[in-house]
Amino acid sequence: MRVALGQLASGHDVGANLAAIDAFAGAAAEGGAQLLVLPEYATYDKKVLDASFPEVAEPLDGPVCAALAETARRYGIALVAGVVESSDEPGRAYNTLAAFAADGSRLARYRKIHLFDAQGYTESRFIKPAPTADPVLFDLGGVRFGLMTCYDLRFPELSRALSDAGAQVLLVCAAWVPGEHKTNQWLSLTAARAIENGLYLAGACQSPPNSIGHSVVVSPMGASLQQLGTEPGLAVVDVPVEAVDTTRAAFPMHRQRRLR
Repeated sequence: MRVALGQLASGHDVGANLAAIDAFAGAAAEGGAQLLVLPEYATYDKKVLDASFPEVAEPLDGPVCAALAETARRYGIALVAGVVESSDEPGRAYNTLAAFAADGSRLARYRKIHLFDAQGYTESRFIKPAPTADPVLFDLGGVRFGLMTCYDLRFPELSRALSDAGAQVLLVCAAWVPGEHKTNQWLSLTAARAIENGLYLAGACQSPPNSIGHSVVVSPMGASLQQLGTEPGLAVVDVPVEAVDTTRAAFPMHRQRRLR
């Protein structure tokens, strides 16, 4: 499985964001990738989350997701992107990851579970949490992918639930808020989630100034297979999923785990 990470610097111009995504999809497909992973809030982002997020929100059958599906179809590549999905509550939307197959059909929808009410931010003021904490996965090319968004990374229970449900690769789409030690925390937590579950993790992050960049692919042994810097860019990485079984055979934590 060849996976591409598209590190964006998304802003409030939805058309410009969709154009950047389209360009990344074309380059990723040309590089042989079967899946392009894009950050949280890929289609609309601002330095500070405000009332404009629910104002621009759309249902998943709206124009933004239609454009993403068309991009996937045009280049014959699956993609995962963070969108702002409308809800039935005035003034609040869902922070959603939408996954599309190479034919443009929707593979999965994941609404963020853990909202970033931390570090002086209150994401929950304008964003609704997912109605349940059920893990969301999809299958592509014989590989099972699990979906997580940004702050979810700090909650190991979700990655373990995804692993228990058969995930071989965790996709973490993020707009990791900058701050003291935040880059080290992002890199440490992505490695930890991969190691403790014996799987791959592909983390796509927004670039500064809204976020920290450093999108990364981590192996089941915690090795960084590819890492971007702070500028927008594309990384294409081969992910040999057979290493998941090899690692779990060497470190059989799943069957050794004791809950009591």
